[in-house]
Amino acid sequence: MSTPDATLLKDFVTLSAFGATPGGGVDRQAATAADGEQRAWLHQWLTARGAEVRYDGVGNQFGLFTVTPGAPYVLTGSHLDSQPLGGRYDGAYGVLASAHAAHRAVQRWNASDETPRHNVAVVNWFNEEGSRFKPSMMGSAVFTGKLLAPTALATTDPTGTTVEAALREIGTIGDYPGPDVASYAEIHIEQGRDLENKGLNIGLVDATWAARKYQVVVRGEQSHTGSTIMADRRDALLGASLLVVAVRELAEESTDTPLHTSVSEMTILPNSPVVVAREVRLHVDLRSPDEALLDAAAKKLAESIPGIEERATVTIEQVQTHGWGVAAFPAAGVELAAQAADELGLSHQTMMTIAGHDSVNMKDIAPSIMLFVPSIEGISHNEGELTEDADISAGTDLLTEVVHRLMSGALD
Repeated sequence: MSTPDATLLKDFVTLSAFGATPGGGVDRQAATAADGEQRAWLHQWLTARGAEVRYDGVGNQFGLFTVTPGAPYVLTGSHLDSQPLGGRYDGAYGVLASAHAAHRAVQRWNASDETPRHNVAVVNWFNEEGSRFKPSMMGSAVFTGKLLAPTALATTDPTGTTVEAALREIGTIGDYPGPDVASYAEIHIEQGRDLENKGLNIGLVDATWAARKYQVVVRGEQSHTGSTIMADRRDALLGASLLVVAVRELAEESTDTPLHTSVSEMTILPNSPVVVAREVRLHVDLRSPDEALLDAAAKKLAESIPGIEERATVTIEQVQTHGWGVAAFPAAGVELAAQAADELGLSHQTMMTIAGHDSVNMKDIAPSIMLFVPSIEGISHNEGELTEDADISAGTDLLTEVVHRLMSGALD
């Protein structure tokens, strides 16, 4: 591998200061003040290097390097927003690597006697994490036509603030329709430990796991924790707790094929120390590389609900809010990235992505390439998230080569 890039690493330190937490991570959820500050910094970084920065109607941030006027753009990027008490690398590395790769590629073309077939643009997608506003991957979903912009803009956070109001507060909403995209490339930390375990430099994503996400509401009756006799209680939190166990047991019973299950968010009403809960809202997340298994798990979960309702004397409503299937990335893009990695002396393997990324949306409208760099111990969505400087630099070198080839029309 090449020597770590001091300029890239210095920029990463600067970027990591926005929304920095005492535990070494970041907290900069979508359209918060910290998100606005880092967007302003990226805006200045891009314009200082010759890019024109534009914002679309749902806050996606584009830095356009126009080398061949009138030509479409190779789009490369990720997201700067984070989870609460999240890590420094998730998403942010991909945006910064894309900014450096795009600038380097443009410099290479400008130093040559040739004109690229395509231009290049850097994108910082809005609200990929979905922590403040649901669903996740919101900005790329609107860009790819999977979510209507008015629906996204009217979405509220837990305090009732809309996406539109939050974006106007930080000043990053515009009327740019977005570039004409020829192809898309994204790099990200793995968020798992397969690459580290195998001592490999790069993951070449060839497909996605499938996912199903549900909003579940458990309704009981508010009553006194002391005086209400046990037989009369309709405890929504008891019903929710039984559901949490049922969700976990789905994964434990799946021994042959991986199934990841989580209850990742819970809102309890009225959440008072002397009141039996009247309502609990939960977010359920099921993922697997086998769609048939995922569908069977979802069916089994639904079948467990009547028993939970009876035991806890509650009612349960479950609605699927988001999801995607197992889907392949273009084989030609995987091969292009593999050849570039070989030329750079980077070890690699093909692998599926378990997490959702904006590339999962983009691959459906343009030839897309997704790359991973190793995550130490697989830690992610955690302040302890860490990737070695050498891997940060090597991934950016590879992305630069990929972007340069895509600008030449390699996936046309």
